[in-house]
Amino acid sequence: MSENCNHDCGSCTANCSSREGNVPREGNGKPDFSAKANPHSRVKKVIGVVSGKGGVGKSVVTSLLSVILRRRGLNTAILDADVTGPSIPKAFGVKGQLMASDEGIFPANSISGIRMVSLNLLLDNETDPVVWRGPVIAGTVKQFWSDVMWGDVEFMFVDMPPGTGDVPLTVFQSLPVDGILIVTSPQELVGMIVEKAVHMAQMMDIPVLGIIENMAYFQCDQCGKRHYIFGQSHLEEIAGRNGIAVTAQMPMDPAMAAACDAGRIEMFDAPWLDGVADALQKL
Repeated sequence: MSENCNHDCGSCTANCSSREGNVPREGNGKPDFSAKANPHSRVKKVIGVVSGKGGVGKSVVTSLLSVILRRRGLNTAILDADVTGPSIPKAFGVKGQLMASDEGIFPANSISGIRMVSLNLLLDNETDPVVWRGPVIAGTVKQFWSDVMWGDVEFMFVDMPPGTGDVPLTVFQSLPVDGILIVTSPQELVGMIVEKAVHMAQMMDIPVLGIIENMAYFQCDQCGKRHYIFGQSHLEEIAGRNGIAVTAQMPMDPAMAAACDAGRIEMFDAPWLDGVADALQKL
């Protein structure tokens, strides 16, 4: 694949391995871009965590849901597909480089046994920038699926970069995604951006399992009153308009931010996401 690939084979003369004519086809004649899992991987459910824009807490939601389901006795894993902005290892306090054998790459493990792979666990220095073009980043995400020996995993969460670009497209086409969760914030503008993510999932025939609104309110620890700092929520309106049944609201909580910064997200309780976890277990 050319580094300038725009995924439009109809306007391209290159005869690369990714050209539509060279790609295997499904029974319905559509190109099959699916990537094979590592022989040592047995992943039952793959859940994508997406957002229309950055800075809404997508990685926090990914981390907390993996923690909740792990506490319920399920094997969980995180594929950090946000290659240029990886933050999963820091939230869990996981450091050091990944190990590998001739059969594949071993994922890192958190204190409670959550498996994870992130580009930050492959760099010599975790602050080194990743200055790559989109197709190279997308190819790296596919390698995280194909080259990593994930073992027995009941729920894998894929923490995707914001937007509807190369990486979400690659994940939707290449991984057996069972559904996505969309993370948003209260601003009405972000609501419009959320619907772009909803429509992309619909175009790719990927179910939208729920919407999670982060930073929905601040609850005073003295009087218990909720303050809607970014304005009243449009969550139910957006969910209803798109036929999405599962929703959740998360408050602005300094303790949660402190837990992430300290690498102790596994010690934090997030009861606001219990309903989402329940819905995932019913898949």
